[in-house]
Amino acid sequence: MKKLICIFTIIISLSACSDYLDVVPDNTITLDDYFANREIAYNALSKVYSYLPPIHNAYNSTFLLGDEWVARETSKNDMWLQPLMGIMMGGQNNNNPMYGLWTGSGGAPHMYRAIRTCNTFLEKISQVANMPEKDRKDWIAQVKFLKAYFHFQLTEYYGPIVIVDRNVNVDEPDDRILPRRQKVEDCFDYVIRLIDEAIPDLKDRSADMDLGLVDKRAALAIKARVMLLRASPFFNGNREYYGDFLDYDGQPFFPPEENPQKWRDALDAVNAAITFCEDNYVGLYYFNKIPYNKDDEIFFEQNPENMQTLYSVKMVVPDLWNQELIWGRTGDRYGDGFLQYASAIRTNREDDADWQSSWGVWNWLGANYNMLERYYTKNGLPLDVDLTFSQSDKYEFITTPDTSDMAFKAWAGILQPEVQTINLYLNREMRFYANLGITGGYWRQYQRLMPTLMLPGTDGGISYAHTGTGETDYFWSGVGVQKFVHPESKNANPVRMIVFPYPIIRLADLYLMKAEILNEVEGPGQAVWDELNKIRRRAGIPDVEVAWSNPAWVSANYIDSHKNKDKLREIILRERSIELAFEGTRFFDMRRYKRAVLMFNQPTMGWNGRGASTGSFFNLSIKQKRSFPMHFNLWPIPLSEMNINSNLIQNPGWPGR
Repeated sequence: MKKLICIFTIIISLSACSDYLDVVPDNTITLDDYFANREIAYNALSKVYSYLPPIHNAYNSTFLLGDEWVARETSKNDMWLQPLMGIMMGGQNNNNPMYGLWTGSGGAPHMYRAIRTCNTFLEKISQVANMPEKDRKDWIAQVKFLKAYFHFQLTEYYGPIVIVDRNVNVDEPDDRILPRRQKVEDCFDYVIRLIDEAIPDLKDRSADMDLGLVDKRAALAIKARVMLLRASPFFNGNREYYGDFLDYDGQPFFPPEENPQKWRDALDAVNAAITFCEDNYVGLYYFNKIPYNKDDEIFFEQNPENMQTLYSVKMVVPDLWNQELIWGRTGDRYGDGFLQYASAIRTNREDDADWQSSWGVWNWLGANYNMLERYYTKNGLPLDVDLTFSQSDKYEFITTPDTSDMAFKAWAGILQPEVQTINLYLNREMRFYANLGITGGYWRQYQRLMPTLMLPGTDGGISYAHTGTGETDYFWSGVGVQKFVHPESKNANPVRMIVFPYPIIRLADLYLMKAEILNEVEGPGQAVWDELNKIRRRAGIPDVEVAWSNPAWVSANYIDSHKNKDKLREIILRERSIELAFEGTRFFDMRRYKRAVLMFNQPTMGWNGRGASTGSFFNLSIKQKRSFPMHFNLWPIPLSEMNINSNLIQNPGWPGR
């Protein structure tokens, strides 16, 4: 495997009066030793990277925010097993905040400690000996970008924050030691300025031995994301939520009036990011390798177009450092509890020598039922729009045709022949079959093509014979997620799992950002549709203007929705929810448009994962109640911080000043 970012045990932490302040001691000789030469200083650079949010972690990943995932049944009332999911269950609090970036509580990295570490690095890197100046500038630019990124993370979750441009000494004035929160607009301006300062000295692209380090492509892409968030309704004229959220000067923390220029600035940023990335070896991923099992080699011959599409959308995440990934996050194979471990299934086949082992394959992090309805039909339309899909019959049992039926040819390798399933699972787009684990479909793991029924004792179902927690770790909703499972990953030992970087941002996200921004700036038109169609064509579905204008497919009240700005916005957000499903974008997309309260108070649903037959399995019920009140949109500042600094103003709805 290529070299990944190493997390070193070096500690660069100084005495502090508060979690966002750094008080520099008189004696810094030991600290200076960490910057004695290039080799040792690389440890300090690695330490900065170690604060990146653990999106790969099955317990603390921000991918768990929103309404896409369902955990195991035994954790249905345990809000702290996966704090991000606990937030969606109504467990957020201001005493010990879940995923509290302000102080590093509840599974979150400590962002202010991360910023202090950045400041220390920037103060000391000039004294490193035997270091080429070009490398020094690149390292400074990387850390400066990461400093901006950590401030951005805080702004995204908390709104107005304390900006820490440099570390603070003990003899500084009170307003430096106990600072106030800055206006949201000032926070965004600071982040953007730092990124702009970093970009010129970053490498155009990281070398193969430095994959995961920030390069110019990553910086430009993240800048586009920052600009999009700044332009979106939550932060751009949100008088509805935060019109009376005032600073000590009586002025609102959030800009009360919408500024259309922010959308145009976002368009400039996303255009710059796309152009630079495309000019520097970034492109949409298409599978071009040999399939990972012998069965699929046969299916590629029988059903080449659909299998090519399936593999292209299946492997866009787990194919290591492929050309679509702009910036990714990985970690220690043994210690981080990867999402892959939790969502991979256990084989129930006794011909596998390790079939009783559950080590490295946990079989319990699955999908919410609503994901079954969120994906499109094969015509690239929502279920409630497509006239060829019968809503009234979607739960009806059906047996798929046998292999001799010509109608089955297009589904070879996608659906199993002669198996009982339901109409909801038929005639869907390829991302549905590639990303989910369903009854009557296939699961690609163990270098095998595994026909999943999801019933107890079958592949994907409860594994009674497995050691450890085999009987309790199962897909509670009856639906698996194979998006983060590599087809060659195996069980019995984590070393047999294929480790890959989890996407922080990839090119498809930029294309969808551009579609959204263009629609806001210019309205519907071919330029917007072209960006959507880049993603839809890889997914094997008709172009947006073709699908939505077809009267044989689209019901009368939805026809030509792509020509209306508001309706096209819905289409774009739906496309993002599908293409970037389970990757942590939906929560923030819904929040950007002030829809989080509407969307995330609905309970998670699922089938009866303990049902021993299809008749008992396909019973839909509530799995977990959800609670996301309006004040959850901004994370609370911990009470401990409020007690330390009397100049802090708490976010609306949370106890405190």
